This record gives sequence, structure tokens and C-alpha cells, in this order.
Amino acid sequence: MDFKPLALFLDRITAWRIPWAEVLVMHRNETVFRYRSGMLDLEAGTPIDEDRIINIYSMTKIMTCVAALQLVERGAMLLNDPISLYLPEYAEMSVKQRGEDGEVTLAKAERPITVRDLFTMTAGFSYDLSVPSIREVIETTAGKVPTRAFAEALAKEPLQFEPGTHWNYSLCHDVLAALVEVVDGRRFGVYIQEEITGPLEMRDTGFDLSAEQRGKMAPQYFYDDALGKAIRHDNNGYRIGTEYESGGAGLLSTVSDYALFLNALTNRGTSPAGVRILAPATVGLMLADHLTPATRPDYNWEHMKGYGYGLGVRTHISKEESGSLSPVGEFGWAGAAGCMAIIDPANELTVMYGQHMLNNQEPYVHTRLRNIVYACI
Repeated sequence: MDFKPLALFLDRITAWRIPWAEVLVMHRNETVFRYRSGMLDLEAGTPIDEDRIINIYSMTKIMTCVAALQLVERGAMLLNDPISLYLPEYAEMSVKQRGEDGEVTLAKAERPITVRDLFTMTAGFSYDLSVPSIREVIETTAGKVPTRAFAEALAKEPLQFEPGTHWNYSLCHDVLAALVEVVDGRRFGVYIQEEITGPLEMRDTGFDLSAEQRGKMAPQYFYDDALGKAIRHDNNGYRIGTEYESGGAGLLSTVSDYALFLNALTNRGTSPAGVRILAPATVGLMLADHLTPATRPDYNWEHMKGYGYGLGVRTHISKEESGSLSPVGEFGWAGAAGCMAIIDPANELTVMYGQHMLNNQEPYVHTRLRNIVYACI
């Protein structure tokens, strides 16, 4: 294995516009390459160092889906269950309908939202956190917005489409976190700590930071095209309340920590130390392509060509369409500030890539980084 091209790529993108980048590559449970490049703090000129805590944003979704799948394994719920069995506020939903003249009317949903719909982004939600019900719950909870209260508020909003008929990247996994709370009985963050991060000894992963951990938080940036430079932007816009544990975008972690979680999935659900977070059959279900003829046309992001959508993850289904050097069955996801996961059970390969810049250049960076990794091995 020769990872010099991967190091050169990180040097190139950090000389371009990304303040810093880090990659950790594991093969057969051993770290075979780790490299970081660039500046942690552009203003101070501080180089990136080890184990900085970052917002992993939508890579939270992978862990949320694992948490919910654990409850499926235990028989606490089924994928085909209506979520109203557990979240009764979703029993009767309205759906937006647009007439030929563009006028929007509301009609009663014909089909209930299922647990599967939450996993697969087919519930009918949007990603709009500024809708009236969300603004109201922020006000009525004095800015706390417990995860369960968020789900209750979102149920007041009409759906964008009939459940199961379209794929739309949305707040599905935030509602899935509330579902975990109700089905299990523990607060979502406590469940995550006791069932996943604690057993895997992930000491720097969670929804809140201690005073010591706050000192390890990496500055976050946003690349301003008008100014031609990255500017400081530390806010997580998905953290809408002090008690809100967003199953879609709320976790904080490090490259080292999250690699432990990803590698357990690479090993089909069990860590090298024997900690089992999912059964192999469940990991197989997670990485299966759950798109249908109705929903597949909506999953049309250019950098996802050749990929299907599983239970909260992209999943490689066609090398011919993707042009990717990774094998069919490679899966993972990414986050708004640019981090990315590659989980490859067939090759026993785990890649955790970290960066901390919004306007993250994902279509350019991630597709190239993945090909370089596979060329290096």
C-alpha cells in the first residue's frame, strides 16, 4: 500500500480553499494510514493537530439509524409499523397538493408514515426548520426544544407528498431519534451513550461537550466565494434548542472516535474488541438499496450516480454508473462541513475523512478521495 497520492491530495485541497483536512484509513482493523494537512485556525496560523472535535452533521444519521435498528432487532418495533403506534401525533397527516394553476390545497394522507419511511427519507418531510410549528416550539420551550417536543411540533406541518411516493432529504432522522426515545424510554443522547458510544469507548462523541472537550473544539469555517477566502462560522444551524439532540445533524465527534464506530459496521456490526452494535444480517439490511421505482428518480444528486439509498446511507450499486473504484456494497454518508465515511465490509476497509468547512465542496472532494484511497490499496 502506498498512500503518498492521498497525502498529496489533502495537501492540494488545503492549499486550494479548505482550511484543513484529515484522513484515517483502517484495513483489517489496523490503522494503515493517517494524515492531516492545513490550518486548524486560519487567523492564528495554527496547524491542525490530533483529535480535534468537529460537527459531523449528517454523519449523525448513520448512528441514529444504528440506534433505531437495534430496537428493530429487539422486536420493539418493525420497519413496516406506522409511526403513529409510537408517536400518536402522526396518526392523521395532511398532504400538500398542487393544482394545475399552482394553487396549493391540503388533503388527508391516504397512507400512514411508516418506520421504514423515516429511515429511507420517504415520509414526506422537508428540511425547513423555519416553519411555524418549529418557531412555535422554540418559543414555548424557552429555547430548549427537547427532541420529543420537536417531533410533536413537526407533526403539525403538512407533508410535501404522500408517504412512500418520493425520496426527499429531510428531517426524517430527527423524528427517528424521537421514535427511539419513545420506544426505548431513555433520552436519545443517553441511549446513544449507553448502547453505542460507551461500549465502543468513543469518549469524545456526543451532543454536548464538557468544559475540557470545549477546549478541543475545532473552529468551523465557511468559504465565502465573494471574498475568496474561508471565514469563521462556528454555529451549528441544526442545533435549534439547548436540549435538542438532532438525530439528523447534531453529533460532535473526532476522526479517531467516529472511525471506531464506522469500523464496527465494516466488521458487520461487531468491533475488534467484540462489542456488537448490530447483527450481520441487520448491517446487510442497512446497506441494501431501498429505493423503489417511484422514489429512485428523486435520488438524483450528481455525485451519487451509481449509488442507491439504504437505511440512512448511500450504498454502491453500479460501478458502471458511478465510475467509482470502490466495490459494489461499499456504503456510508457525509456531513455538511465535509466529513465522509467509507464503510467496505468486503475489503475490510474503513475510511474516516474529516474537515470543518461549510460550503464543503463535497461533490469534488469526496468522489476523488474515494478513488484515490482504492488506488492506493
